[in-house]
Amino acid sequence: MTANAPTSAAPSPHEGSTRADKTITKTFVLDTSVLLFDHTALSVFEENRVAIPITVLEELDQFKVGNETKNFEARECIRIIDRLSKSQTLADWIDLENGENGQLKILLHKDSEHSAANEVFGSRSNDHRILDAALKLQREDPSTVVTLVTKDINLRLKAKALQLPAEDYKNGQVRDLKLHFTGRTIIEDADTEDIRKLYVQGSSRKITMLDPYRQNNHYYVLRNGSASALGYYSEAARLIQRIDKDYAYGIKPKNAEQAFALHAILNPKVPLVTICGVAGTGKTLLALAGALEQRNQFDQIILARPIVALSNRDLGYLPGDAEEKINPYMQPLWDNLNFIKSQFGENERKSRIIDELKAQNKITICPLAYIRGRSLTHSIFIIDEAQNLTPHEVKTIITRAGENCKIILTGDVRQIDTPYLDEQSNGLSYVIDRLRGKDLYAHITLEKGERSDLANLANSFL
Repeated sequence: MTANAPTSAAPSPHEGSTRADKTITKTFVLDTSVLLFDHTALSVFEENRVAIPITVLEELDQFKVGNETKNFEARECIRIIDRLSKSQTLADWIDLENGENGQLKILLHKDSEHSAANEVFGSRSNDHRILDAALKLQREDPSTVVTLVTKDINLRLKAKALQLPAEDYKNGQVRDLKLHFTGRTIIEDADTEDIRKLYVQGSSRKITMLDPYRQNNHYYVLRNGSASALGYYSEAARLIQRIDKDYAYGIKPKNAEQAFALHAILNPKVPLVTICGVAGTGKTLLALAGALEQRNQFDQIILARPIVALSNRDLGYLPGDAEEKINPYMQPLWDNLNFIKSQFGENERKSRIIDELKAQNKITICPLAYIRGRSLTHSIFIIDEAQNLTPHEVKTIITRAGENCKIILTGDVRQIDTPYLDEQSNGLSYVIDRLRGKDLYAHITLEKGERSDLANLANSFL
């Protein structure tokens, strides 16, 4: 139940309401931001009513053209509404297709009608039309609790100022951030003899030493006094493997977490890897070094980052073709690649190999806007700043994986640059929460910054 809803109301359906605990009808008015975030949002409200202001339909129409995910979401949402309406009129409540008794209606509000939002906020806008439509429904139907659902924080605040309950769209959110999975566990009281055998033999079948912390595709720091070892456990192998801090294309892990991340990147049995960490922890550098180390196992290394435009300058305002437009946003990846290259002399073979891979387009960039419909085979696909993707965008990317494809997602879930995502609802958090413990997936969180003392100071105190 949200803080804004009356105590007699049922919980929000996307928080798990059931018909048994429902004592009063709830109506959810959806903002455009919700439908652009998830075109299936109409179907998650179970037996409750869902209302869409006519202004939202107009905004969806404006977003329907283009190749970005929001354009796809707009088109799909329009098709769903069209299919639901069939030969019916949307001015009345119509049944939804979710197996419950949910209903849908389009809310009409004429500009000539009294506008409480305009009166309070002193201006006319689409947001205010949406608020007025919800307020009108609230006045006309006292038998229902009307709640505005929007990803726009400012619109939620405006709704609450007008005494209209408002909440975020919670479907797909990570429920408890305290449960955020780091991918590694420290066992301080491990048996000294077990540690010694793992260190000397390189592996161990005595998996009980990990109890009660045993998890699939998980990393461990085993300690007892001065004795310690790093290990990795896989349910498929039923084996604890010793992890060493080995070089990967001139880059050596500087701490245990980096060694774990590099192991996951190089592990051929784990085609999906996520790496989290604040700036300077080495996420992108390790991903690129690991990809270069495996260059002979794949035909191509593909690099990508979500485009988060600054000062409202979208790709269309930059000169050149798609690759030339995206290059400025990809510079952090090239910087890391140049750092790896700098570990070798200009005439050294490994330095020349990087230049050859770039010249042959075996290291290439890919605008994420054009990923839909592709099938990625015999490739390593590195997506940097993945916390700026929605859960649907991440799913779209991962489902592109074909034969012999490895996908590496890196990012910092606490540094979100897009307006309608947060630490709980971004695509990177979603993947970590939903796939933890699966056979084909591994995750590690990097905690220690290795870029510089100054970068660590900024991360800690600014």
